[in-house]
Amino acid sequence: MTGARHDAVVRVAAAVILAPDGRVLLAQRPAGKAYAGYWEFPGGKLEPGESVHDALVRELSEELGIAVLDAAPWLVQRYVYPHAAVELNFCRVFAFEGEPFGHDGQAFRWQTPGRFDVDPLLPANTAILRALTLPPVCGIVSAAAADAVARGIEARVVDEGIGLLCVDAAGAAPARVRAAVERLRGIAQRTGARVLLRGAEAKTAPGCQGVLWSVQEMRAAAARPADVLVGAGCADAADLARAGALGLDFAVLGLAASHVDAAEGADGAASAWDAFARVVAATPLPVLVDGTLASAGLAVAQRRGAHGIVVDLADR
Repeated sequence: MTGARHDAVVRVAAAVILAPDGRVLLAQRPAGKAYAGYWEFPGGKLEPGESVHDALVRELSEELGIAVLDAAPWLVQRYVYPHAAVELNFCRVFAFEGEPFGHDGQAFRWQTPGRFDVDPLLPANTAILRALTLPPVCGIVSAAAADAVARGIEARVVDEGIGLLCVDAAGAAPARVRAAVERLRGIAQRTGARVLLRGAEAKTAPGCQGVLWSVQEMRAAAARPADVLVGAGCADAADLARAGALGLDFAVLGLAASHVDAAEGADGAASAWDAFARVVAATPLPVLVDGTLASAGLAVAQRRGAHGIVVDLADR
C-alpha cells in the first residue's frame, strides 16, 4: 500500500469492460465525490456480505444501466488515499447487454490501452494501465529449436495472436542463443511482438525487450531490472506475492500434475482450475498459465482468472 494509514479497508469491485476491438471503458468521477473529475474504471463498494461478482453486477446496472453477461476476476490492487484505504478487485467484463449511460451524469470514454488520452487518472490505477498492455499469449521456444521451427513460428504468431516471443537459453551456447534471438527479432519486427529471454544469458543478451526469470532467480532477486519487461515463473501464492512485491510485470504459473489430474468433486479434491483460482486469488499482477491447463485455450484461461496462456512454439 501507499500513503497514510487507515483502520478499515474499503473493498471495491472495479470493471475493466472490454470492447471487441480491445478498448476499455473509463468513467469520470462526478462532482461532490473525492477526486472529482478524475478518471477511473467503473464500479463501487461491496455491501456487507456481498461477493465481488455480485457487487460488480449491481454497480454496473446502477451506474451504467448495463447487464453483465460474462465476467471474470483479474487483478487486485491495494492503495491508501488520504481519505481511505481501498482494495480494488478488478474484473474483466467480456460481454454485457445494454448501452452504457451515466445515471449520475458522469462522463464515459472508450480508451485504447497504451494510448489513453483522458486526464487525470486515479493513481491507484497505474499498475492496471500497465497490465492492460501486456499481450495475453506468450510463446516459448528453446534456442536449439528456434531456427528449425522459425517458419511455423511466424505463422502461429499471426494466427494465435502471440505477442511475447521467449527464447529459452537453458543448456545452449551463447552463440546459439544470440542466433535464436536474432531469428525471433526478425519475426517480432514483422508482427509487432516483443522478444524475451529465459535462462543464463537473460541479463546480457542484446535485442530483447524483456526477461523471464526462473522461480529461483525471482526468489533470490533484491530488485527488478529497469526499463525492460520482467516476468517470473512462480510455483505458489507466496511466489506470486513475492513477484508482486518486486513490481514485476507478470508471472507464469503451472500446476503440478497431481492438481491437473484431480477430478472435480472426487473425494473432495478441487479441480485443477479451482486450484489455480485459489493460488491466483488477490494477485496484484497478471498471471499467464502454463502446462496442461494452457491447452484449454485462451478464452477458458481468461474466464478462470488468468491473464493469458503460455504455448510451446516447437509444438506443431
